[in-house]
Amino acid sequence: MATLKQVAAHAEVSVQTVSNALNAPHRLRPDTLQRVTRSIELLNYRPNRNARSLRTSAVELIGYCVPSWPHGQVHLVMDQFLHALCTSAESSGRHILLFTAPVGVEGMPVYEDLHARRLVDGFVLSQTETHDPRHAWLKEQQIPFVSFGRVWEESTQPGPWVDVDGAGGCATAVQHLYETGRRRIGFLSWPRTSGLAENRLSGWQARCVELGLPSHDELAVRCRVDTIDEGARATAELLDADPAIDAIVAISDILALGALRELGRRGLVAGVDVAVTGFDDSPLASVVSPALTSIRQPMDEIAGELIDILTAPDPKGPTERLLQPELVVRGSSAPG
Repeated sequence: MATLKQVAAHAEVSVQTVSNALNAPHRLRPDTLQRVTRSIELLNYRPNRNARSLRTSAVELIGYCVPSWPHGQVHLVMDQFLHALCTSAESSGRHILLFTAPVGVEGMPVYEDLHARRLVDGFVLSQTETHDPRHAWLKEQQIPFVSFGRVWEESTQPGPWVDVDGAGGCATAVQHLYETGRRRIGFLSWPRTSGLAENRLSGWQARCVELGLPSHDELAVRCRVDTIDEGARATAELLDADPAIDAIVAISDILALGALRELGRRGLVAGVDVAVTGFDDSPLASVVSPALTSIRQPMDEIAGELIDILTAPDPKGPTERLLQPELVVRGSSAPG
């Protein structure tokens, strides 16, 4: 493999000029940059990642902990996110190093080891928790990081983040259902311990209030876990308590699929008798019958914003970015 000195000799420039071509090309005249780039290509030169990141404090290799889900579940939306994150990193000339670690304090030795061995230069975090120990440690060690998702129940965010407006997404779903003639809209939620659940529920409740629709607690059922069975059980509870319900906003596609199953069991037609919307627009949303109306998270945009904040010397905008989701309307709420 060619060395930096060999590239410099081939291009008839100094070693510093080659370094500038790699790390600060704006400092070179166009003809000089072209000559050095040509030599790099001809000699198949590959910069030493560790040396470069140490010298420039650049984030070259990004660590991401692959989340584990209860009961061995597959999380289709986070799989989409992971693909988008890798694609965005690679488009900027960087790569993602995947690893697993226990949640909380027990997982910190993994982060420490990865950075101590110079295997990564920074981290993208997900599954952030209140008082998450990763934020404080990464700040103390001055290691770059950014979170996908906010940390709930804290007065200030512990670091840069990119998130999707879940409250706004659920409010949009309510607005859509209202415009299709629905007037009694239930909500399938997660436990109160989930800050994400409270955020999305607040969007449903606020828009119902704005539109003069009922939004009392009996119209929102808490699901213990995010499964189809639990979504079906919660839908049964909702309809048994209030048969006049004509629409359901579910906090996830999985719970919405459970709602569709329960409606079918009762002989009710989704989209006609009771409209249903989900959240995430997972691959399952378009293959069920009727197809599921769902709120799509802009995964490519999320990934791009995360990489920009983490790697740019001067990020293009604030380091707290709230993105807007998109409502994808299908037959479960608006039959054709």
